[in-house]
Amino acid sequence: MLAKRIIPCLDVRDGRVVKGEKFQNIMDVADPVVLAQKYSELGADELVFYDITASNEERDIFIEIVEKTAEQVHIPFTVGGGIRTIEDFRKVLKAGADKVSINSAAVKNPMIIREAADKFGSQCVVLSIDAKEQADGKWHVYINGGRINTGMDAVWWAKEGERLGAGEIVLNAIDTDGVKTGFSTDITRDISKQVNIPVVASGGAGTMEHFLEVLTIGEADAALAASVFHFGQIEIKQLKEYLYKNEVSVRRG
Repeated sequence: MLAKRIIPCLDVRDGRVVKGEKFQNIMDVADPVVLAQKYSELGADELVFYDITASNEERDIFIEIVEKTAEQVHIPFTVGGGIRTIEDFRKVLKAGADKVSINSAAVKNPMIIREAADKFGSQCVVLSIDAKEQADGKWHVYINGGRINTGMDAVWWAKEGERLGAGEIVLNAIDTDGVKTGFSTDITRDISKQVNIPVVASGGAGTMEHFLEVLTIGEADAALAASVFHFGQIEIKQLKEYLYKNEVSVRRG
């Protein structure tokens, strides 16, 4: 069995790590370079860096911060936000990222997934899906930082992303983002059952039990979280010991 991964997330705005709830009420947390170094030393399996306003502001990602962060990180490092072209992929990978996460631009131009996978390898291409449950129980894909409902079904889009060459899916549940009431286990499981690539659950972590639930019942390959790690509510090593004792395969030590 492949080890399940624990992934801290750095949401970056104006060069600082920030955190909010349901993609709103944003507050300042820390310097991304300092926080990345800390997580690299504390046993995180990977690290994700999102420039959260780049797409909506239609600007390039803060490449110099990516470079400085990559210098301090000795674990796989994924970068996203404002990725619109193959050249953007190249710049971010050259700056030190191991993987590139694409969201809004992939919805607008799905073939960029295939082009990036052909050029850099599927292992470098992460399809990030911001999803929100609708009144009818369906989950729709949102873009531009959760501002625009595309009307696309999230499960269908995950399958299409895999078909086009994405090597991993990150599922961001908007309604549970930052509220610490638990991951959206049902939609995570639905997508995990429909694709053959790793699925990373994101949005809702509040307790160690929430991680256990989404990695087992939700069938996620990894769990991503921000505020519980940023504010010291959960320590990564303690979380891994808890998961190990509950028969979840994790990398320890």
